[in-house]
Amino acid sequence: MALDITPLFAPLSIKHRLLRNRLVMPPMVVNRGIISPEGITWYERRARGGASLVIVEATWITRFGQELTAENLRPLVVAMHEAGALAAIQLFAATSDGARSPAELSRTDIDTLIDDYARAAEICAEAGFDGIEPHGAHGYLLNRFFSPVQNERTDEYGGDTLENRSRLALRIVQAVAPICGPDMFLLYRHTPVGQGYGLQDSLLLGAALINAGVDILDISPASVEAPGDLAAPFRRLGVPVIAVNEMDRLERAVEAITEKRADLVAIGRGLIADPDWPLKIRYNRMEDILSCIRCDDCHVDLRQGRFVRCSQWEEEP
Repeated sequence: MALDITPLFAPLSIKHRLLRNRLVMPPMVVNRGIISPEGITWYERRARGGASLVIVEATWITRFGQELTAENLRPLVVAMHEAGALAAIQLFAATSDGARSPAELSRTDIDTLIDDYARAAEICAEAGFDGIEPHGAHGYLLNRFFSPVQNERTDEYGGDTLENRSRLALRIVQAVAPICGPDMFLLYRHTPVGQGYGLQDSLLLGAALINAGVDILDISPASVEAPGDLAAPFRRLGVPVIAVNEMDRLERAVEAITEKRADLVAIGRGLIADPDWPLKIRYNRMEDILSCIRCDDCHVDLRQGRFVRCSQWEEEP
């Protein structure tokens, strides 16, 4: 019996923005730069392939203001808009001295980090982005603040209390939410189970983030067994939720949406391999899809600083 793909192509309204379907391209660093001709072409091509929302790769907040400006980011946004997709960008917590541990940051460093987020958000808003996403997942700096194992601070940004471990994420959201205003949506990426914390702590954080202004929760990763299972509990918090993990396997994407475990599904390596995955699914051209074979060559390219490519390409699509 053929899968019913209609739920994947139902529109979704968030604030004053309309997503044309439930398919998202998640942020993936591809070593092309985001304002270079190669980078703009990369993102425009994935937007043209039918994704409703394209999230530009993790970008250090310290790059905004000099290297990255509203003027030189605008062509990237325009290219994605003209291709029919909404455009968001993931903002990656970085400090000028490269500090990677919560304990390494002074309170002045923390205040500067929050100011850098606000400046980045202002520039993104001026450039025309539809959304911004602080990266609070996968063991990076913001996630380390949330982890009672990795956060060794003893002040109001650390210790044993959930309130203290959530404080930095909430201050960042409180700083950027007014900049997003009524039109630009605010995402937050979070890993639901991590070092020293579990799902219940994450749900409390999610509720606090929403209260502070988050519009979409991007939950990463998920299990292989049940697509979207770790995202599902967050749906009861009342905002759209993105689920990830092998969603280019069509049956998994359909299951996550139809079983109401997620509102949106993110397709990563599948859109590296074939940027037209959404359109080919939509128009029943499944046999034409260039599928990711999980060879990991793209990740090898990433680690070695080369343009990320797919081993299945005869030429770049």
